[in-house]
Amino acid sequence: MQFIKPDININFVGKRKIAFLISLAMILVSITSLLIHKGPRYGIDFAGGTLIQVKFNTPASLNRIKTGLATIDLGKSSVQQFGDQSDNEYLIRTDMSVMTSQGFSSKVQKALEASTGNAVNIRRIEMVGPQVGKDLREKALFAMFFALLFITIYISGRFEFKWVLSGVMAAALMGAVYLLSIFNVSVPYLIAAALIVTLLLFWFLELKYAMGAIVALIHDVTITVGIFSIFDKEFTLPIIAALLTIIGYSLNDTIIIFDRIRENLKKLPKNSLDLIINRSVNETLSRTILTSITTLVVVIALFVLGGGIIHDFAFAMIIGVMIGTYSSVYVASPILLAWHGRGRKK
Repeated sequence: MQFIKPDININFVGKRKIAFLISLAMILVSITSLLIHKGPRYGIDFAGGTLIQVKFNTPASLNRIKTGLATIDLGKSSVQQFGDQSDNEYLIRTDMSVMTSQGFSSKVQKALEASTGNAVNIRRIEMVGPQVGKDLREKALFAMFFALLFITIYISGRFEFKWVLSGVMAAALMGAVYLLSIFNVSVPYLIAAALIVTLLLFWFLELKYAMGAIVALIHDVTITVGIFSIFDKEFTLPIIAALLTIIGYSLNDTIIIFDRIRENLKKLPKNSLDLIINRSVNETLSRTILTSITTLVVVIALFVLGGGIIHDFAFAMIIGVMIGTYSSVYVASPILLAWHGRGRKK
């Protein structure tokens, strides 16, 4: 069965200005949401505190659960239903880091049974201190930043044979970021400034393939984080794992298209760059769509059937796969064309 005709010729390049406007709108909405919410809603992993998952034999009132928690002085607590409504499971979050000993578990169980009149089973208790949460936040930002820099070395070396130049640039940026972080410079602002400097260096050093790939990856991560902020979902360590997976997935799609562009530049040297890019995207379209569909089938199955623990991870992957496929076609490749226009002006 033929999924896409081999001679298909969709004018992707001709729609690049519309795509740029759509991307810009999504990024602005994402940043606006993050500013309104004062950043992502950090989970226990990053914010510190205590997480308690409980299961009742029969449905329990949220107000009665909160009444029971008030008797054991857990600080500011929030309660929400977890999983399917028929499971009668609830997540209790508090901003206080308490010692999770065996005595504490019994204390919570007795308080909830007294307030709800319902038998309760403590499924799990997790505690993260505020300093540990801060350290995890910073390490997560460093992980994504360093991943992007290593990607630039690979892209620049593979497509432009500038291994040494990109390696020296990446090493200098990593060293500067690390040294400044030692002097208690705010890590989020430091990483944002380092990314801006990285893009400026790509521009002046003419690392056009790396520029296209990194802009697409920043585009994907920003929109995914923004959608989490819009839906008020928690930002936890599994979400960092999802973002790193999304970076790898989007990069793989981008590299396939870049490879075909490089091949067609050699085979069709007399053709204009916009025609070559359009032809390359069309030639890889079948593979791009099939890969995206098969990946989406898996992550949608995880989202629907995987349970509450993996729900947010699967949600991030669904958003990331769709945005990553879009950016490989409408963001990464048109950056090369924009660069070509800059070269002609010079």
